Amino acid sequence: MHHEPGPLVLPNVWDPVSARVVAEAGYPAIATSSAAVARVIGYDDGEQAPVAEMFAAIAAIASVARVADLPVTADVERGYGLSASELTERLLEAGVVGCNLEDSRPATGLLVEPEEQASYLADVRAAAGADLVINARVDIFIAGSNDVEDAIARGRLYRRAGADCVYPIMAPLDVIPLLAKGIGGPLNAHASPGGPGVSELVALGAQRISFGASLHTEMTKAFRALLASL
Repeated sequence: MHHEPGPLVLPNVWDPVSARVVAEAGYPAIATSSAAVARVIGYDDGEQAPVAEMFAAIAAIASVARVADLPVTADVERGYGLSASELTERLLEAGVVGCNLEDSRPATGLLVEPEEQASYLADVRAAAGADLVINARVDIFIAGSNDVEDAIARGRLYRRAGADCVYPIMAPLDVIPLLAKGIGGPLNAHASPGGPGVSELVALGAQRISFGASLHTEMTKAFRALLASL
């Protein structure tokens, strides 16, 4: 799907109901949002959710996707402190075929050294073989840096380590073409309601579009407004 002519658009879900709605809307795959899933099961983002509860939630979403015959990719932050082999085992047991792994530390937001992250990605690739699509998130821009060259270097390194797609989250629109050209391979860009749209991001060079927790945030706002009107 990452190499088809059209973009891969993934409206991120947070529970079986939202997964069913995405499937009914005709999207070709289902992606989870770690922040949204964590909130739904009662925790904050940043690897605060217990591993067992997070993967139970992912498995419940995947069970709905199987009924619709759709693949699932799971946002698993930086791996919840699991070894590459245990992370891979849990992902495959949950029934997913892809994962999103970020290169900043949840507790501090500090960037992981690129070589350390590349080593972890390589270990996940070795453990999973061809059974897992790895989306490597680059957190340069949400960490407060505008170092495009660092983002490109990280992306290229992660691709060499076995990542299938690179996700420089929250990259400014004007640097997306530079990232797409410099990193090579499929590039993931972040969309949100009221923000850059799919067509705009694709025109800039993105092949995969995801929404993170933004859709769950909008649903929560709508619920608050509904409650106020009752």
